[in-house]
Amino acid sequence: MSALTEAYEAERQDGEIVDVPVKASAVIYKGGLVVDKGTGYAEAGDDGSGYTFLGVAVESATGGSADGSVSLRVYKTGSYKYTLAGGASQTNLGNLVYVSDDQTVGTSSTNSVYCGYIVKVEDSTYVRVRIDFNGFEV
Repeated sequence: MSALTEAYEAERQDGEIVDVPVKASAVIYKGGLVVDKGTGYAEAGDDGSGYTFLGVAVESATGGSADGSVSLRVYKTGSYKYTLAGGASQTNLGNLVYVSDDQTVGTSSTNSVYCGYIVKVEDSTYVRVRIDFNGFEV
């Protein structure tokens, strides 16, 4: 497609919550980390090769009999409380974190499914993770 030659209505939409199609039979729980496992459909958070973090589930959803027959709303912004693999300490503040599973993040992972950074250490188990993307490469 060529560059614009006149004004274009880009149909702005707020991006705090977006709808994503769910993989057939996938079970996703409210508050869980959500990923795309390379299929173009949402599934419960997991650390796998080629996976992409999509957001945090606004509600629970179970995929239907066909890919995309069910949609799920996900938060794309905000900060959320999750377990930090290996335990948390104040020195974790500001660390980048990666998806371990749908309720756990880690400061390192096998496949580096980036999901945000630590903005608060709640206690020795939990951290608050900011999921907004700042446009930088991880």
